[in-house]
Amino acid sequence: MAGTWTKFAENGCGPGARSSHAVTIVGTKAYSFGGEFTPRVPVDNKMYSFDLTSETWSILDCTGDIPPPRVGVTMVSVANTIYVFGGRDYEHKELNEFYSFDTLTNEWTLLSSDEASPPHRSYHSMTADEKQIFIFGGCGNSGRLNDLWAYNTVTSQWAQLPYPGDTCSPRGGPGLVVTGGKIWVVYGFAGMEVDDVHCFDLKTEKWSLVETTGEKPSARSVFSAVAVGKYVVMYGGEVDPSDLGHLGAGKFSADVYVLDTESLVWTKLDDASEQHPGPRGWCAFSAGEIDGKSGLLVYGGNSPTNDRLGDFHFFAPNL
Repeated sequence: MAGTWTKFAENGCGPGARSSHAVTIVGTKAYSFGGEFTPRVPVDNKMYSFDLTSETWSILDCTGDIPPPRVGVTMVSVANTIYVFGGRDYEHKELNEFYSFDTLTNEWTLLSSDEASPPHRSYHSMTADEKQIFIFGGCGNSGRLNDLWAYNTVTSQWAQLPYPGDTCSPRGGPGLVVTGGKIWVVYGFAGMEVDDVHCFDLKTEKWSLVETTGEKPSARSVFSAVAVGKYVVMYGGEVDPSDLGHLGAGKFSADVYVLDTESLVWTKLDDASEQHPGPRGWCAFSAGEIDGKSGLLVYGGNSPTNDRLGDFHFFAPNL
């Protein structure tokens, strides 16, 4: 198996270099929000739009309940609406506001907060199917979390799903994807980088610890992970944390792996391009389809030198 990286030209006024931010795709545009340039210091609260056809950034003129700046935030899209949850503010406080952003009107709406939302957190993971949004783990007010929540975009209701039990330790920066009627929790940081895989069956509401084989990636966290068909596609991530914690740069991976969620076999993908983005973690990432090819969109992140990155790439796996 192999895949191809493509680097976008970035015209216009974009977010610039940053990490701990979020990106998602709606139609032919990508949207970016949040993040930091200096560790732990949110850059801004602007919503940036990137036209995938002209490869041009623009800053949107937004109205409504515009969220304050934040890092460690997540963002997904369902139809024409973007959903944003949590993060950490200037005072390093964990947040739990849940917002929607209408890409047709550029209007923000605060959907829930405080007791009406899942508990406060940052550096959690978020994914979505056709009508539900799922949030797992992250760094909460009292430590790392391993709770799973679902938001129904039709009924506008939150529901807490069963806990995974002791086998899935609380963690930050895990991979979280939904495919085949199951939610997959992949790796993460639980006081150390871990390499376990868990899945939650949405029909039976049962958790399972998954035994995988093949070219298994080393333990890591804060990597990019999306579902492409039945595969979990994993890129990069921190494989050895910094002694300075979030203030420093650990050791990052540059590899791409895929997990077949049916055979439970890992495969390392060879890079068939000259535009590989190199080692990094703490990126903004999203699943997307460009020119008829499904793959992984990766924007920015942190580098082994602790410099924030501002390049924009798309990886199309040949599966």
